[in-house]
Amino acid sequence: MTELIQAVTASVAAFAATNIDDIVILMVFFSRISPTFRPHHVVVGQYLGFLLLLLASLPGFLTGLIIPPVWLGLLGFLPIAIGIHQLFAGEADATDVQTVTEESSAKNGWLGRSRSFLNIPPQTFQVAAVTVANGGDNISIYVPLFANSTLAAMGAILSVFLIMVAVWCGIAYYLTRHAVIAHYLTHYGHRVVPFVLIGLGVFILLESRVYQLLISS
Repeated sequence: MTELIQAVTASVAAFAATNIDDIVILMVFFSRISPTFRPHHVVVGQYLGFLLLLLASLPGFLTGLIIPPVWLGLLGFLPIAIGIHQLFAGEADATDVQTVTEESSAKNGWLGRSRSFLNIPPQTFQVAAVTVANGGDNISIYVPLFANSTLAAMGAILSVFLIMVAVWCGIAYYLTRHAVIAHYLTHYGHRVVPFVLIGLGVFILLESRVYQLLISS
């Protein structure tokens, strides 16, 4: 039970820290709702893009089945490094959000070919493409988290992530109708993220007992 509670806590922290930018992006999409661009396009697109990010991060879990956890725990330094970088990079770097237009994504890369093959609506594809393009930090955080997880913990983490996507969409939709709250969240949210990432990295280091490497040496 303790392991699952720790997994849930770590997954909530990891999701929140890596998806602050996505709230802003989702707010932009929800503000563009029209007869041809509906809320379900945004929600489905967000889920599709996030699932692709999870698939890209799964090798971390598979690696954890082979390499001893104490060595994989060294990956905990990755979120710590990212958190320290964001802490000193400043506001401009923290709020830099990548964007991908539907036209450019459809013409270039495997995402565009996949949209045509799977017959995904262009509105949904646009949201998914932006989610993937803005998800580089997600993968760098999820890989060490997955690598240090058991099968049961992994199931809990994935379940929490999928629930959090719906929560994020709900928050973004709510904020499009409450501009004052949205301003404070987007302005101050990035200041908390570095500390969450550093805390997550420390959690991974302690959970995997990396200190044993120092003792044995």
